[in-house]
Amino acid sequence: MSQKVKKIVLAYSGGLDTSVILPWLTEKYGCPVVAMAADVGQGAQELDGIEEKAMASGACKCVVADLRREFAEQYCYKMLAAGAMYETSYMLGTSIARPLIAKAQVDCARREKADAVAHGATGKGNDQVRFELTYMALAPDLRIISPWKDSSFELTSREAAIEYAKARGIPIPVSKKKIYSRDRNLWHISHEGADLEDPANEPKDELWVMSVPVSKAPARGEHVTITFKKGRPVAVDGKAMAGDVLVARLNEIGSRAAGRTKPRAARSCTRPIVPSRASRWTA
Repeated sequence: MSQKVKKIVLAYSGGLDTSVILPWLTEKYGCPVVAMAADVGQGAQELDGIEEKAMASGACKCVVADLRREFAEQYCYKMLAAGAMYETSYMLGTSIARPLIAKAQVDCARREKADAVAHGATGKGNDQVRFELTYMALAPDLRIISPWKDSSFELTSREAAIEYAKARGIPIPVSKKKIYSRDRNLWHISHEGADLEDPANEPKDELWVMSVPVSKAPARGEHVTITFKKGRPVAVDGKAMAGDVLVARLNEIGSRAAGRTKPRAARSCTRPIVPSRASRWTA
């Protein structure tokens, strides 16, 4: 592990964590860093300008991989057919995308002739396991860099990360007053952090992104017909659609209603000072 790293491919979202990890990697390892952004249906607004942002943050190159159709048809549909849930109640909207992103990252590392892959998952949650097990299965020769598990990484609070980004002129999508952590893809969006850390707090109306508060939902219902073939959705209201298009259409219809849950799930890895269960709102 003491061998010098020549090139790193970072799983890059453009969010706060990876926005500061990117320049931190270039400073610590002194090598080129390729930012690999995965389009898993999180929305054009989250990807607009991501190449320019990555380059301004110190990346030598930014690669945007369109994974939407593969995500819907090879991952979400199989999860749906299996009725897969974590601990019988925790929906897999976030976790189901991680192996696909890691797989695309390994493919990118091979094309770019990189010898290391990096991610921005913390050392206390389950995402680190999802990324790293995929790396190990597909490319055991690649070095895995996990900044949050590096004792020299000091950007372990959102406030510290914000100050670090501001000092380097890196644009970030949060502020100290608006500090929710969100994960969005074609299948779902989750929100955590700030006032949501206390389970006694109800979410504020302005929290929602893909749905509306109950007070703003339509008074009348809407009927939607989904056609399945061999356990897979193939059409909405009689119109055949590819997987990513079909799920996007259902999101459009569902955005007019209120549908959400507040799951709690155990973490497979946790530090003693961190609660062993995490809660978040999913819509």
